[in-house]
Formats: sequence, structure tokens, C-alpha cells
Amino acid sequence: MPTHNPDVGRLRRTLAGLRTQTLPADEWETLVIDNASSPALAWADVGPDLPSNLRLIAEPALGLSPARSRGFREAQGEIIVLVDDDNVLDAPYLANVVRHFAADAGLGALGGIVRPEFEGPPPPWLAPFHGLLALRDLGPVPQRAHWRGGAPRQYPPCSPIGAGLAIRRAIALAYAAALAADPARRQLDRTGRQLVSGGDNDLVMHVLEAGWTIGYEPDLALTHLIPGRRMERSYLGALNRAIARSWVRVLALHGIQPWAPIPPFTLSLRRGRAWWRARAWRDDASWVTWQGWCGTLEGQSDLRRNPARVPSTVPSKQPA
Repeated sequence: MPTHNPDVGRLRRTLAGLRTQTLPADEWETLVIDNASSPALAWADVGPDLPSNLRLIAEPALGLSPARSRGFREAQGEIIVLVDDDNVLDAPYLANVVRHFAADAGLGALGGIVRPEFEGPPPPWLAPFHGLLALRDLGPVPQRAHWRGGAPRQYPPCSPIGAGLAIRRAIALAYAAALAADPARRQLDRTGRQLVSGGDNDLVMHVLEAGWTIGYEPDLALTHLIPGRRMERSYLGALNRAIARSWVRVLALHGIQPWAPIPPFTLSLRRGRAWWRARAWRDDASWVTWQGWCGTLEGQSDLRRNPARVPSTVPSKQPA
């Protein structure tokens, strides 16, 4: 659980959800990675009623990627579950994770349902942007995807998102090594208040490239605690723009490039045209949509640097 200057109330709700897990506490551990919080996170901040298996670890390098990598290296179990400091896991979550991985030796990463708990009434136009807030429900049927045997090299809709993502530790450690070898790739994910969000996608494509299966299981469910500020137009617009830009970059990193590179000097004109196409002046939803289009254009401009495809360093899983 990486955390940077957390809201203590939401952090305590997250830890309370861990205390309710049906998986016996002596079969798993809780790692809270204090990512350069100021002041540093202390036991007193976390609360008096802590999970019995909790370790609080300081990671001074600011950013979600360094924080996760530190957790990968510190973890002792064979499976790692990524939990944000505002995610409340359903009670059987961890037990179900263990069961699914035990049943499928080729499974590399897995995710499930993320439902919202809004701090206040959400605006009526918010629903189309739930994906920006890491909310999703793909229905009651489990799903699997892979890139083996000539399967289409595209990002599967059932790919896990960071909230609640479960992954084999061997894969996570290799991914951490890849990040350490290429500092530029750490810029694809959150750092402080920056909203770039490509790290989850980068991780999932590493898993796929190495021949592992990824999937979705509806019995893995959690609640995402969403404060009011994350429902504001300004936040969602900035988030949509950052996600769209990093999406273009991370796909290109893995050899998927559905968009053509564009010259940087054309950005102002293209953003203006997108403003009119989206009718961004009309309402909040149109403005947030326009921000996403601007992010895609900026990502296409980034492609002028011709990023090389980065080979996967994740341990391969040969299908049976």
C-alpha cells in the first residue's frame, strides 16, 4: 500500500478493511510504504487498532513507481496485491486471490470490481468518466486474456487496474528491475501531485509480453473512497489529459501505435480544432472530454521522439 501524505480517515478505513479479511492473518502481511510523506507517517497517524501483520516502511524517492518497487522488494509472499490508501477490500478478497492463483499456474495478474463510495452526491455528468476514477464492473462472468499463439497484440479490456491488482511476486520483482534500469519509465506514473497514470498499463503489458495470462474475477471486489475534490471539473479535466497523454506513450513503448506522430508546432491549432469538435464551452462533460483529446494530441507529439520498444524483462511462462 503506497501512500503519500494520506488522508488519515480514508487510510484507517482501508486498514479496517484489511482487518476483516477471511484469509488468516498469519498467511499474509501488510506493507504500508510511506512515500516521502511530510511529516513522515507514524503509527499514531495510522491509528491504534492496526492489522497484526503490518509493517510500515519508508521510501524516500517520491513517486508511485519507486514506492511500489520498494514494496515488491520487501514482500515475502508469492503473490502481491496492490491496495491504494483509499481502497476497502471486501472480506474474502485475499482468500479469493489465493484460490484463483492456485487454480491456474499460467495466471500472472488479476483484478476485479471497483465500486465507488462518493464523499457527496456526484454530479449528473460524472458517469461517463468513472474509468478515470478507477471504477469498473465488467459483470458476473470471469474473463481471461493473453498474447500467446498469435493473439492480437492489443490492450485487453479485462486487464487489471492498479486498485486491487494481484500479481505474482516473481513478475513484480522483474518489473521493478526494469524500472530501476530505465528512470524515464518511472515518469509514466504518479509523482507527488502529478496525475500521469501509465504505470498500471506498463505493468500489465509486461505480464502479457512474457506469455502470462491476465484476467478479471467478479468475486474480487473493493470500494474506492472518492473525496469531493475528485469529482470537480478541474481535477477530472487534468486527470483525463494526463491519462490520455501517458496512454499514447505507454502503448508506443510496447510496440502498439494506433496514432500517428504529429509535429509539436501544430499542437495549438489541433487543440483549438478539438475545442470546437468537443464543444468544450457547452458543459462540464464536454470540457473534460476536450481535455482528454488534448492529452492524446500531446502524446502524439511525444511520439516524434520515436520511443524504442522496451523488451520485457518479466520471467517467461511457457504455456503447458
